[in-house]
Amino acid sequence: MTTRRFEEKDYNTDSLDFSIWRRIFKILIVHKKRLIIIFVLNIFVAFFDTMIPFLNKIAIDTFASGKGTPQQLKFFGIIFVIGSILQGILIYIYFYQASKLETDTSYGLRKQLFEKLQSLSYSFFDVTPAGWLISRLTSDIARLAEILSWSLMDFGWGLMMMIGVIVVMFMTNVKLALLVLMVVPFLAWAARYFNIRILKNYRDVRKINSKITNGFSEGISGAQTTKTLVLEEHNLEEFNKDTSEMRKASIRAISLSSLLYPMVMWMSSFSIAALLMVGGHDLLIGVIEFGTLVMFTQYAQQFFDPLNQIASLAAELQMAQASAERVLGLLEEEVKIVDREDVIEKYGTIFDPKEENYESIKGDITFEHVGFHYIENEEVLNDFNLEVKAGETIALVGETGSGKSTIVNLLCRFYEPTSGTIKIDGVDYKERSLGWLHSQLGYVLQSPHLFSGTIKENVMFGNLNASDEEVEEACKMVNAHEFIMKFEKGYETEVGEGGSRLSTGQKQMISFARAIIAKPKIYVLDEATSSVDTETEKIIQDTIEHVMKGCTSFVVAHRLSTIVNADKILVIRNGKIIEMGKHEELMKKKGYYHRLYTNQFTERLETEIMGEKKEEEWN
Repeated sequence: MTTRRFEEKDYNTDSLDFSIWRRIFKILIVHKKRLIIIFVLNIFVAFFDTMIPFLNKIAIDTFASGKGTPQQLKFFGIIFVIGSILQGILIYIYFYQASKLETDTSYGLRKQLFEKLQSLSYSFFDVTPAGWLISRLTSDIARLAEILSWSLMDFGWGLMMMIGVIVVMFMTNVKLALLVLMVVPFLAWAARYFNIRILKNYRDVRKINSKITNGFSEGISGAQTTKTLVLEEHNLEEFNKDTSEMRKASIRAISLSSLLYPMVMWMSSFSIAALLMVGGHDLLIGVIEFGTLVMFTQYAQQFFDPLNQIASLAAELQMAQASAERVLGLLEEEVKIVDREDVIEKYGTIFDPKEENYESIKGDITFEHVGFHYIENEEVLNDFNLEVKAGETIALVGETGSGKSTIVNLLCRFYEPTSGTIKIDGVDYKERSLGWLHSQLGYVLQSPHLFSGTIKENVMFGNLNASDEEVEEACKMVNAHEFIMKFEKGYETEVGEGGSRLSTGQKQMISFARAIIAKPKIYVLDEATSSVDTETEKIIQDTIEHVMKGCTSFVVAHRLSTIVNADKILVIRNGKIIEMGKHEELMKKKGYYHRLYTNQFTERLETEIMGEKKEEEWN
């Protein structure tokens, strides 16, 4: 069977993709009140910035020629002071609103992404690296929020400023206005040329950053394995390779971005030089006044400052687009397993369930002609049929890759059949909601995962409304109470990240208690005993026999000694049931199950004998 793997989508547009930015602005429009405030502030700030050179022109032409009066001079001084104070207040409000927009945008995007992650199907997490997701939720969103709140707002100010400057210049002197604007087409071409290359490099940066984040995630979670296999040097080499690639791509992108600024400065200097030459000549022959030439010189500088920002913004937008493509890609990731509209109307969603409409469950389960594949044309199950009565314990055994875990994952609706039907109590389970089904399940994995927090909190994840007495009772049922009380803080003991402060057996028993406290009607144990010691295995066996009595149970077993009392043992091979029956029946057949059990029993016996011999030698 071909291994499923994660493949990140490639984005190959050479310019700004307006379809992406339209989708981004739909996210921004949620903050429309703040956007309107910032837009109005942009107009007023740009107006004040535009009026200062115009007032300077009037002041120079009036007072430099000796035409002005002291009263007029005082009036101009008061206007300048009031204008400066108002401009300072407006800029303060502008900065405050832009900062709030950045925070709110970042918060909103992270909330949407986290909700999306909660609703995505098991198949998505089965192939998607954790580091890739962390990178989307952290650096990509931070970069996008920063550019949306500051760079785009600055673009609004720059655009207003340039419009105001152009209007005043053309109203004053068309020839001088054209001299200021003559370099704009060259700047537009340069921006286009550089931005295509900048976008490519920033895409490379974001992609490598995801690899590095994923490397961090795997390095932290696999620290113990790294040390036992002495992989530190190898991991460092991999890390150095990735960070070197990111450094090179970042330098290329920054170098290209940096070239735009001096290019704008050079062209603006050229424009101002031409302005002074032509305007100086017109001043000498009396066509214009000195104040007009000063005003145009100031406007030329004011015009090219926002133009330079807009050129820089184009590079930043390329960088933001690389982040936006990935954030939107995750937001728009298809949820492959969803309830129908009529089912949602009756049972609600996972986030807003209508638990009052949840039917009780007996536990009859039927697989009818079920087919399934992970990859097209590579069948894992084909015409699989099985009927289970409520309260039965069904064990699934077979070699790795035979389809055991696939069967229970289909039952839990982590995946859905590509053909056929799965019924619970005679009803197609698609007729009821995912929330209804999962509320009826108690699932125990081969490698138990505990969340950071206390033992009590981890058990309560099975039933968030459980009392302290119910938590303690569940732990007693799986024989976990005794070791829990040996801890200084008992049930308030912190388990550490992923349960790192507990042994594998202790984590497994707590995960059993977590499943039991929910009082489900269907239990699924996916090789729950394969990673625990013999003593814990015996405890789990007792749990299976007593706690799960009266409930329908599916046990995927590696150690066959744990399922000898199952009501039905299914021997799975290549997605088909090749043998089925009780332990005694299958042993009498002397078929595939008999060979598996006999081999395991012999291996276990040899291990015990060798262990006893070694103990005698040491003694």
